[in-house]
Amino acid sequence: MSTTGQVIKCRAAVAWEPGKPLVTEDVEVAAPQAHEVRIKIVATGVCHTDWEYMYGTGKGMKFRPFPLVLGHEAAGVVESVGPEVTKFSPGDKVIPLFLPQCGECERCLSPKTNHCRKNWANTQVGVLADGTSRISCKGQQVYQFLGIGSFSQFTVVPDISLAKIRDDAPLEKVCLLGCGVSTGYGAALKTGKVEKDSSCAVFGLGAVGLGAVMGCQVAGAKRIIGVDINPDKFAKAVELGATECVDPRDHSKPIQEVLAEMTDGGVDYALECVGSPAVMTAALESTRDAWGTCVIAGWTEREAMSVVVEKLLMGRTLKGTYFGGWKSVEDVPKLVDDYMNNKLKLDEFITHNLPLDQINVAFDLLKSGKSIRTVISL
Repeated sequence: MSTTGQVIKCRAAVAWEPGKPLVTEDVEVAAPQAHEVRIKIVATGVCHTDWEYMYGTGKGMKFRPFPLVLGHEAAGVVESVGPEVTKFSPGDKVIPLFLPQCGECERCLSPKTNHCRKNWANTQVGVLADGTSRISCKGQQVYQFLGIGSFSQFTVVPDISLAKIRDDAPLEKVCLLGCGVSTGYGAALKTGKVEKDSSCAVFGLGAVGLGAVMGCQVAGAKRIIGVDINPDKFAKAVELGATECVDPRDHSKPIQEVLAEMTDGGVDYALECVGSPAVMTAALESTRDAWGTCVIAGWTEREAMSVVVEKLLMGRTLKGTYFGGWKSVEDVPKLVDDYMNNKLKLDEFITHNLPLDQINVAFDLLKSGKSIRTVISL
């Protein structure tokens, strides 16, 4: 029997309040409204940003309401579409996007940025264009993290926050292109524009950092130094292109001084993939003066980064990136093609596969540093 236009009852991991374990609940997912698409989520990655908003202390916790369905790195199949949706049909394979691309605003029409802001204010607080969520539980509205909420077997997203991908793509792999891998990969290739034969340092070897390592290798960097306080991640970094790895705790000097000595003055490119202001400062100061470039890819809503102005006056460039600089709707399908054509790795990032009812185990694995990406099957 068709579910089009009907409320769908399914399972979702609900965060009832910050800092507490998620609870797998029966929820109801309403039919999509105008310019919305309802998706059956097949697989979703567990990202550090999900953990940060659940257990972190950043200012984001102050304005994102609960109860909340987390999850934003996913892939699925279109179940039904709302009125005025023209680019999607039931059965399409798709990747939901926390960064929209309306294709019409000044930012979408500019090649200088990927920062579309249509529906932005609403999705940041977990609702869609009309100011409400499509998910409810026990008669109560449940907010959708970043307008997605992929820790649910079904969800509804705006049609400008959705990428249609090829039919033969394995959803349990390409779901990772919805956030972490794409962000790091693009930080190196699109935002940093890493050059052939250059030297690079990647701070943080989680999914974003390993994506950056892979991007540096694809760009042809001669030296790629991975930096992390968890040496268990070094082998994976080398597998993805790092030429060497450094644990800052093995040195008495600040890591920026260690890197400057290793590279006779500093690296050409530093990519910060941790989300720590102190690490951001170290990354900038690890670059070579005159032309060093530091790209900030790690997300944080905590304290400010400290910048010594002289470091910039001496010719360094400090840049930020969001979703790796990719134009989401048009570029994600191309990244899927690159994976299918063996030009981009994803399988190597997946360390664990778990069912939805073990979502809290996935958070524990992430926090303990034992996983790169856990993929939840729904």
